[in-house]
Amino acid sequence: MKRFAENLRNIFKIPDLRKKVLFTLFIFLLYRIGGHIPIPGINVKTWGSFMQAPSGGGLFALYDLFVGGAFRRATIFAMGIMPYISASIILQLLGAVIPYFQKLQKQGEEGRKKITQFTRYGTIIIAFLQGCGISVYIESLTTPQGPVVYHPGIGFKLMAVIALTAGAVLTMWLGELISDKGIGNGISLIIFIGIIARLPNAALQEIELLRTGGRGVVEELLIIAIFILFTAAAVLLTQGTRRIPVQYAKKVVGRKIYGGQTSYLPLRINAAGVIPIIFAQAIMFLPQTVLSFFPEASLVSSISTIFNPTTALYNAIYGALIVFFSYFYTAIIFNPVDVAENMKKYGSFIPGRRPGKQTSGYIDRVLSRITLPGSVGLALIAILPAILIRRANFSLFFGGTSLLIIVGVALDTLQQIESHLLMRHYEGFLKSGKIRGRR
Repeated sequence: MKRFAENLRNIFKIPDLRKKVLFTLFIFLLYRIGGHIPIPGINVKTWGSFMQAPSGGGLFALYDLFVGGAFRRATIFAMGIMPYISASIILQLLGAVIPYFQKLQKQGEEGRKKITQFTRYGTIIIAFLQGCGISVYIESLTTPQGPVVYHPGIGFKLMAVIALTAGAVLTMWLGELISDKGIGNGISLIIFIGIIARLPNAALQEIELLRTGGRGVVEELLIIAIFILFTAAAVLLTQGTRRIPVQYAKKVVGRKIYGGQTSYLPLRINAAGVIPIIFAQAIMFLPQTVLSFFPEASLVSSISTIFNPTTALYNAIYGALIVFFSYFYTAIIFNPVDVAENMKKYGSFIPGRRPGKQTSGYIDRVLSRITLPGSVGLALIAILPAILIRRANFSLFFGGTSLLIIVGVALDTLQQIESHLLMRHYEGFLKSGKIRGRR
């Protein structure tokens, strides 16, 4: 603990790193302030009571998880960074099927600038469309406490759409500011701080259960132990890699010999990250949300049993979707043919494999094999904590999706801080650890 405190002091001894950390914290403060500015014309108390009811779950609960409760409070940051993420995913999908975007992805810095520009335009379009849908839906709601919107009409719709779109664009800008002038990946940290914002309420909920006798001390300790176990599993899943040995060919230039070194090609066990869980949750929540619009339909009761999160069938379908999207998204973001071509271009090869088609086939086989345990582990981490939440009345903060995001973003940010410390001859956070920033 003493060395950890000393390392924290070292962060503020380095002027450049200190500025980055303080700037990131300042952006967090601005984001949290914006998450409490309500959209004009909405009865916040009525909307909050609707969100706490069972009908307020589904896709809305998933959205609210990523924006730190801003959607539940009907604020200008209600959509958070999700339109930007949706636009980024769409651009990645287009890059896999449209030659123009494939060409941009291979143009280096200039191509990345154009893709970023397209992503920004896509964010505005998606935020506008989602803002229209949210404003129309909120305006149509009537709860036992009264209507959600004070003065329905075109004026409210226009004002709500402008506020929501501006909030999404401002959130995107704050995330890019963190990436440029702060520490860590800004977009990921925006989601991270939104989830972490639930931690105080989750802790108070557990304390209240202990105080009122709703949960025993032994049961609470057991749940905490299980949560720590899942956190360790998430760390292993995030950091796990399969290293393929790569040999560089020797080249004679004048009297000097270059190359001949042995390196490794690291393939991540969970290359897709948390994206498969987000896709699977969106698909499983969408029918449940749509069915809530037609509560009196005869077909609703039979279909709703399939999409009831408490059933084994729901969890089986949910897990299968996570495995499917793990393979699907890994195939999009990692192309073995391109990797083999780049290795051949720079004179490197895998021992025992010919450059070109044989190398790409070998990489593809290895990637397919390691993705299976990675995707199954991802599904288990997503499903088992959700079962624990329902049966033990645990907070949504401790769900599998939020756990993986917290672990992934925290490790990535820690690696960047570690690199800054080591470059300036300071000891890092983990003296004998294996964080990638140290290697």
